Order: sequence, then structure tokens, then C-alpha cells
Amino acid sequence: MSTLLHLDSSARTSGSISRQLTASFAEQWQAKNPGGKIIHRDLASDALPHITEALLGAYFTPAENRNAQQAELIKQSDALVDELLSVDTLVIGVPMYNFAPPSTLKTWIDHVFRAGRTFRYTENGPVGLVTGKKAIVILTRGGKYSEGPMEALDFQGKYIKSALGFIGITDVELVVAEGVSMGEEAIKQAVASAQEKIGAAV
Repeated sequence: MSTLLHLDSSARTSGSISRQLTASFAEQWQAKNPGGKIIHRDLASDALPHITEALLGAYFTPAENRNAQQAELIKQSDALVDELLSVDTLVIGVPMYNFAPPSTLKTWIDHVFRAGRTFRYTENGPVGLVTGKKAIVILTRGGKYSEGPMEALDFQGKYIKSALGFIGITDVELVVAEGVSMGEEAIKQAVASAQEKIGAAV
């Protein structure tokens, strides 16, 4: 059975273009995979806790050597990793906040990037362990960052694609809807362009 992990990170629950577009992808994916399962995780309304020194200690302690507190602390991270490893496809909604992804998404990344579980170190450098998966990353931006003077400030899509590649997810498609703060016509054009790319990516 195919499984889709649907991640939303927009702080907005209404009027969110990234949520609109991830929902569109999920709906079309379900239509093409009628027996498939969708796991929806809302990283804004159900925000994960930020990494602490105690949790880092649990990360770097072998499972058999963890004390009771560490074993309890790491349960949520382990569940998130198990969830990620269980899916075939990811769709991730990523609005741009101050040139970068929301901190809620960065926190999810901090929980699932685990040495020994989603990547490992070798003599030739780190190797990703989350392979055989496809990710569609839907980027929304108020301005235009794909080219021109603002391109140097794009720490959104490049970061997400690089991070996913680090853990082995190399089949990553970026769907960009930008200029969405430039009026109604700009929004319509951006959404229509993104929907066309979503239809082709499903």
C-alpha cells in the first residue's frame, strides 16, 4: 500500500496558499492511489518541541545505554523517524518566513535527522538512509526570489532540497508559487502555475 506523508508548516490556518496547494496534491494523489494511506502532520497547530540538551544526549547515547529519562525523551523522535521511513511520497508545504522555512519545519527536521537512523557516517562522509522516496516541496513566497536581486536571499528551497538530499531523498521536485503578496492577479497566476506543476508531479 502506498503512503503519503503530508506536511504543512504555515502558521496560517485560513488563507494559506501553501496549505491550499498541499491539499490539492494530496487530493490528486489519493485519486490516483485509491487504496493509499495519507498521514497528515500539521507542524503549526501541533508544533513539535525544540531540541534540548537532554534530547541531544539521548540521540547520541546507544539505545541499550539510555537511562529511563532518555528513553522517554526520544520516543517522539523515534516515532517521527519511523513515520518518515514508512512512506513512499512526501508533500511539504513551505511558506517563506524571513527568507527561510518556518521554524516549525526546521524543528521537524531536527527530530528526524538522526545519525544511525536516517543517515550514517562513513569513511567517505555521510550517507543518507532514507532512500527510494519522492518529495514534492511546495514553496510559497510573497516576493520573487527565483531570479534577480532577491535570489541571493533565497534560503528556503535550496535548504529544503539540500537537507532532504542529505538523508537520501534525492528525488525532490520544487513547486514554486511566488509573488503572492503582489496583488490578486499575481496570486492567481502563481497558484495556476503551481497547480499545473502539481498535476504533472502526482
